[in-house]
Amino acid sequence: MLGALALPVLSATTASAATVPTAATAVSCHNLPPLPYTVHAKAVTIRSKASSKSTVLGVLYKSHKFTVHKKSGNWVYITDKTTGVKGWVSGTYVYRDVRMCLD
Repeated sequence: MLGALALPVLSATTASAATVPTAATAVSCHNLPPLPYTVHAKAVTIRSKASSKSTVLGVLYKSHKFTVHKKSGNWVYITDKTTGVKGWVSGTYVYRDVRMCLD
């Protein structure tokens, strides 16, 4: 009788152990693509040059869609898809979020 009770417990443990992912099959978040650029302020000034003293071309709002073309120092060259304005924005307010990896 005791052997009959132990047999189902052993088979259940073996079956559940097979579904646990191993380190070789687990996906690391370091291999994932970088997160997209986002606006981390209500609005950011779009400028003609990578300088806070350059001419203002427009305003990039948090709700606008935009494309990043390149970076230079702490400045990011973007195209605001909502308005069509191209220019430089401060990297202090437009940057990628950091992915948290719990390895």
